[in-house]
Amino acid sequence: MTPEALGARLVALLAPVAATPSVSGGQRFARATVDVPAESWLAAVRAARDDAELACDFFDWLSAVDELTEGFDVVAHLWSTRLRHGVLLRTRLPRSAPTVASVVDVYPGAAWHERETHEMFGIDFAGHGELLPLLLPPEFEGHPLRKEFVLASRVAKPWPGAKEPGESEAGGGRRPIRPPGVPAPGEWGTTPTPAGAGGVGEGPRGGTPARPAGERPARPAPGARPARTPRSAASADGPAAPADGAGPADQPGSDPVADPPARDGRTDDDGGTT
Repeated sequence: MTPEALGARLVALLAPVAATPSVSGGQRFARATVDVPAESWLAAVRAARDDAELACDFFDWLSAVDELTEGFDVVAHLWSTRLRHGVLLRTRLPRSAPTVASVVDVYPGAAWHERETHEMFGIDFAGHGELLPLLLPPEFEGHPLRKEFVLASRVAKPWPGAKEPGESEAGGGRRPIRPPGVPAPGEWGTTPTPAGAGGVGEGPRGGTPARPAGERPARPAPGARPARTPRSAASADGPAAPADGAGPADQPGSDPVADPPARDGRTDDDGGTT
């Protein structure tokens, strides 16, 4: 069945209840959606399960949407494991008294979905019997997914733009993004210089320790030449002369250079033999 045919079938089963069919999504994600009055919520869920043409035997999920002054929309998604199609059921509740019948008797798996929706939106499910806290501690006050719920982060720092009810529509630009845990300059006050360090404060985040004395030699003043190390007499005038006028050949361990031996029958004049 097409999504349009599924919606029309469920509306026919609920007659004379004023239900409104529509299609959510598009193409292969299209889903039949039927809006029903709050007093017909339980009957619509049961009809989607028991009708042979719908046969929605699997309860997928249930949640809510905060529509501010228009109230709350409670939405449930049902699925047929045999026919491979789904139906979205939706009903609207007034903000002053958001109460609707529980569907736990039809789909027992809806129990924790209704508990979570009650906890996050403050919607009561009549006939559930055990709407106990599911995700939040028992001492938590308020319903975090209601749009008027003020988040603690909005108290610590303003939101850059109009994202919450009551905020100015003339929001500023985006705040520069910093790595997690890195505060803005001056946001957490000053950080004192570590004890024993004679440093000077640097910016709003506090001081930096001074470099210990003697770690690096002092730099000379501009234009001053460093003192030169004096050289010894031997290194200044070259190698020392031998004593008593002895030449290199007379020094111990040195031999006079001899003439090379004559070659066999050859002279140095013509290179031939004699």
